Amino acid sequence: MKKKKKGFELKTTQIIVLGFAILILAGSILLSLPAASADGQGTSYIDALFTATTSSCVTGLVTVVTGEHWSFFGQLVILVMIQMGGLGVVSFTTFLLMIAGKRIQLKQRMLIQEAYGFDTLTGLVRMVRKMLKGTLIVEAVGAVLYMFVYIPRYGVAKGIWVSLFTSVSAFCNAGMDLMGADSMMPYVSHPLMNLVTMGLIVIGGLGFFVWWDLTAALRRIIKEKMGVKASLRRMSLHSKLVLCVTAVLIFGGALMFFILEFNNPATMGNLSLGGKLWASLFQSVTLRTAGFASIDQGGLHTGSALLGCVLMFIGGSPGGTAGGVKTVTVTLLAFAVLATVNGREDVELGHRRVSMENVMKGVCVILLQVFFLVLGTFAMCCVESDVPFIHIMYETFSALGTVGLTMGITESLSVAGKLIIIASMFFGRLGPITMAIIMNVSGSKKKVHRRLPDGKVFV
Repeated sequence: MKKKKKGFELKTTQIIVLGFAILILAGSILLSLPAASADGQGTSYIDALFTATTSSCVTGLVTVVTGEHWSFFGQLVILVMIQMGGLGVVSFTTFLLMIAGKRIQLKQRMLIQEAYGFDTLTGLVRMVRKMLKGTLIVEAVGAVLYMFVYIPRYGVAKGIWVSLFTSVSAFCNAGMDLMGADSMMPYVSHPLMNLVTMGLIVIGGLGFFVWWDLTAALRRIIKEKMGVKASLRRMSLHSKLVLCVTAVLIFGGALMFFILEFNNPATMGNLSLGGKLWASLFQSVTLRTAGFASIDQGGLHTGSALLGCVLMFIGGSPGGTAGGVKTVTVTLLAFAVLATVNGREDVELGHRRVSMENVMKGVCVILLQVFFLVLGTFAMCCVESDVPFIHIMYETFSALGTVGLTMGITESLSVAGKLIIIASMFFGRLGPITMAIIMNVSGSKKKVHRRLPDGKVFV
């Protein structure tokens, strides 16, 4: 008997890429309509495409001022794309199916499993439901807190809309706002604005897996009367690692910015001591793929800009709304280096052995991200030869890390420069591993079980 040929089937990564591409294409068409612009004259397609990409990829780089250029319709389209892009096309589609009362089929469950790296198919829909419910609750609380600032400034109707938009954008780490070209700069020393925005950014960047672990720990403390240390000790290695590394990066980065920018009049030199502390902490947090700016990024010292590039490269944590190579990946590689230096065969982390498969995946992520960064920076240098190198480097790191901070060159980019940044944002949101799988011509994910004779090379 002849074997029946299999029909063409898209892989999970291809479905995700196609989903984002369709979302961006649809958004760009809507944003190019006259009804989407505030003046009713329409928007050039390259700017509409750029805005659709930065919204869907939750980056935040913009070629036009969001709060001034777009009408309410245009802003609504952007908000929907931010929410879909932040949660992911797969989970958002699952959410819509659940609302419509549709049954989630096995194929869709497998898609969710592969998209989020779950170990089992059991309880996937319940997990997605919890994730979406938690997202809506956090965004609603953030919007209510923002209203205490925005309603007195804009009035009730616009104040509510700006609060909702900012809350969704902050939680999804998009960095887009409706406050004009100055972004968060007027609120650089405002305690409520700083705390709410940083809180939303950090919560979104921690990842949904850490949420569940923290919720379970809190439940043990409240309901079971368990001690705080004992409850935290029962958290997963992943959650402990994410929380520790996140704290070190936030407070370590804030200290460095406080020292480097203390006397810089172009950024925080003219602020009070309290204002400098707020600005340093906010800068460290927003560089973790959020993109809001409370100080002028164009005025940063070169050392501060390089530090910013490092933080943008690392990004947030797996399973959340943030980009970058992820905190866990960098930590894993750091411990692999320590294991090699100390002569250990195994990579040990938290009194556990990390599999070589995870280590190699981390190496792959880092090297591919570096490759895309070098390629993007080189391409930008070729087409934007008049722009200072540090500005180009900052822009490229921001795009690939889906951060959204700029040293002031985004609006003046050429068409070629905008297309490079669009591609960088798209690659950055999908991740280097996804792009590598898409570009794999064989399309095979089967493991090859073979071992060749040792070959000696010098390292």
